[in-house]
Amino acid sequence: MKRSLINKEIKNAMEIASRYNFPLPPFAYWTPQEWEKADDRFDEIRVNMLGWDVTDFGTGDFEKCGLVSFVFRNGNTLTNSEYKKDYAEKLLLVKDSQILPYHFHVSKTEDIINRGGGELEITLYNSTQEGEFSDADVIVSVDGERIQTKAGSTLTLNPGQSITLRPGQYHQWRGKPGTGTVILFEVSTTNDDHTDNRFHEDRNRLPEIEEDEEKDFLISQDYEKNNR
Repeated sequence: MKRSLINKEIKNAMEIASRYNFPLPPFAYWTPQEWEKADDRFDEIRVNMLGWDVTDFGTGDFEKCGLVSFVFRNGNTLTNSEYKKDYAEKLLLVKDSQILPYHFHVSKTEDIINRGGGELEITLYNSTQEGEFSDADVIVSVDGERIQTKAGSTLTLNPGQSITLRPGQYHQWRGKPGTGTVILFEVSTTNDDHTDNRFHEDRNRLPEIEEDEEKDFLISQDYEKNNR
């Protein structure tokens, strides 16, 4: 991904958050220079990968396959970590027709909540022990209602609706064409993007970045280079 695209998408996300009255914390707006001044009092942000994340999953085509998110809170699964929160919360932005590729989580349970904007189409499979698609029916909870659906079925979440996804449940979602950008919130158990994602096809969850212009803001994978 190009840095210029990351800068553009973060600014767009800030504008959407403002338009829909979703206030962001102060560090969402920090410049790289402000991050350089942030001492160890702010290590929880760095260690738990709070803040911005922009990815095209290694496809090179963000508009077709990608995601912008902002992590408000998260814990850490390391046994020696002082950050033992067992929950996480994110803002996720899905563009019209944009896809999040098929994946499941090894241990994370998540609620995906459509908080406004467009509609979200989500396609579901169970995974087999070998990590393939299962042909068994999938059982999920939609707004507290137990839903049993055929493997490969697609459910639509309208604004206000939510779905609970459990470990081992493959899901792919797409912003329903013609309905606009979807504003999602994710409430989940602790999130670990290094170890907990299992994609059906090889994907780079944290993409390589081409530094074609200066950073306006940092994304969480930049923290290692800026960590004190």
